[in-house]
Amino acid sequence: MSGHYFHRCMLLEVRGLSRSYRLPRQHLLAPRPELRALRDVSFSIAPGQSLGIVGESGSGKSTLARLVMALDRPSGGSVRLLGRDLFAMTPQQLRIARTDFQMVFQDPYGSLDPRQRVGRIITEPLRALRTHDAAAMSQRAAQVLEQVGMRAADLEKFPHEFSGGQRQRIAIARALITRPRLIVADEPVSALDVSIQAQVLDLMQDLQKTFGISFLLISHDLAVVNHLCDELLVLHQGQVVEKGSPEQIFQQPRHAYTQALIAAIPRVGQGRRRTRLQGADGDGAGAPPVP
Repeated sequence: MSGHYFHRCMLLEVRGLSRSYRLPRQHLLAPRPELRALRDVSFSIAPGQSLGIVGESGSGKSTLARLVMALDRPSGGSVRLLGRDLFAMTPQQLRIARTDFQMVFQDPYGSLDPRQRVGRIITEPLRALRTHDAAAMSQRAAQVLEQVGMRAADLEKFPHEFSGGQRQRIAIARALITRPRLIVADEPVSALDVSIQAQVLDLMQDLQKTFGISFLLISHDLAVVNHLCDELLVLHQGQVVEKGSPEQIFQQPRHAYTQALIAAIPRVGQGRRRTRLQGADGDGAGAPPVP
């Protein structure tokens, strides 16, 4: 694929994405109730740009991440990467396509196999592709580990020998090893101390500038996505209720849910405030969902 074509098309296009789940029956003869985890979500990401998805627990963020990564199938809608419909691909085509998009998970303690050395953990995506020999994989692993601020000698160590921030750097290196266009990062710093969060976010920003990587950054914290993203999308009860640039969202939030998220950002000298919305268990308040 030529670079000229790549810049003409969107990197990621999500259109009308919905996901419903059938819940257990409440009693024997009752119909199974339906949970609508995601409702008609649409957005796009251009090459080299990053989008932040923000919302509290239960808003549909992780469901969205799984669908974008084709780890789950939608009830409706489509996900296209570089113009290719992920859910129209064969398993073989999807495995090859995964060179262009990788994921960083929330928990740096749980996402790394404690029984494996760092070198094997980082090269896992390449081994799944079966496109590199052992020497090439080892060389690439050393390269990406240095790109995230660690040493090639760390390849021989085990995850328990590192701090939480270092483990998340290892997870980012694993995502980088296929040289992806897009990295989906699902709450990548929420399990880290605040001082370490800033270091990891700065690393992601540096990688974006150096390699032109796009991030789909998912977080419950507006301050985190503001650090890295060109555009923000606020998700509430599976629906997009607001979207815009960080400046628009922070300076003129239109929806009451967004206003509550901003009010919850901790300031110097105060803890995080929990703001409960009117209608938070229903449709929310303020402006209507964004189409």
